[in-house]
Amino acid sequence: MKWIAIALLAATAAAQQPQVPVARIADDAKVVDRVAEASKGDLPRDLLRRIMNEDIELLRGHRADGTYVYASYERMEASRVAEAYSIQPSSDDRLQKIDVRGEFAYRLTVGLPLRRMMVTKNRPLYIENVEIEYIPQGSSQTKVVNTPVKALMEAGETRNFDLPDIGRQATAHVYARATKDGGYGNIVVTLIEAKVFDNADSPYADAVNSAKAIVKALDHSDVPSIRSMAARMESDLRVPAASAVASGSSIDVSAVPAVAPAVQPDVYSDLQAIEDLLTGNDAERRTGLDKLHQLLRKLRTR
Repeated sequence: MKWIAIALLAATAAAQQPQVPVARIADDAKVVDRVAEASKGDLPRDLLRRIMNEDIELLRGHRADGTYVYASYERMEASRVAEAYSIQPSSDDRLQKIDVRGEFAYRLTVGLPLRRMMVTKNRPLYIENVEIEYIPQGSSQTKVVNTPVKALMEAGETRNFDLPDIGRQATAHVYARATKDGGYGNIVVTLIEAKVFDNADSPYADAVNSAKAIVKALDHSDVPSIRSMAARMESDLRVPAASAVASGSSIDVSAVPAVAPAVQPDVYSDLQAIEDLLTGNDAERRTGLDKLHQLLRKLRTR
C-alpha cells in the first residue's frame, strides 16, 4: 500500500507539471525564419519579439504560481516596484503606514529623495520599523519579518532590508512620521524583484538560448542572425530528448535523435553564454570575444 501511495503522489505531481508545447514552439521558430526571409525592411519586430518571449516562458515550464520547472529566480535585480509618499507631521507624533507590494521580491529599499520639490530640500523622517509579509517560493505559508529601525533618516539617505527568502508575493509596511517642527517629508519605498535564470540542465536550454538570441537580433533587425537562430531553434525542438520524454512533454517523435556534444557541462554553459553575447551589440560582442579567449586559455591549461 505504501508503494501505491507513493506512485499516486508521483503521478499527481507529474500531472500538475506544465506541459511544454514543443511542436507548436518549433512551428513558431519556422514562422520567424520565413517572415525574416520575406521581409524587405518591414520586419514586424514587435510581433516576433512577443512570440519569442511567450515561447521562452513556455520552454521554461511556467507554472500557475509564477515559478518555473526549468528556470529559477536569483537575487539579481530584474525590475522595481516603487511607491512615493508625503508624510505630514501630526500633533500626537502618530506613525503613518506606507505600503508597497511586489512579486518575487528579495529586497526592500527605503529612501528619502534629496529634494521634495525642484529646489526645496527634503525634510528628515523618523522610521520606527519595517515589516515585510511574504510567501516564499514553494510554500503557501505567509512569513513576517519585523525589523526595528528607530532612527531619523536624512534627505538623500537610503536603507536596504533583505528578505530571508525570495518572496513569491511580498507586501512591505514602513512605519514613519515627520518631525513636528520640520514640515512634511517625502519618502520612496521600493521592492526589488528577482531575475529569472534558465537552468543549464533544462532539456530546452539550447532552444531558450536561441530564442533569446533572436530577441536580441530583432533589436538590430539582424535578419541573417534571426534566420540562423530560428533554424537552429526549430532543429533543436524537432529532435526528441530523453528528458523531455520523461517529463511527458509534447514532441515530434518522427525526428531523428541528436547526438549530445562531448563537452563538459561547465564548458558547454560558458559557450552558450558566449554565443548569446556574440549575437548582441558591439559592446556585447567584444565581451563575448574576451570571454571566448579566456575560455580557450583555461582549456589549454587543463
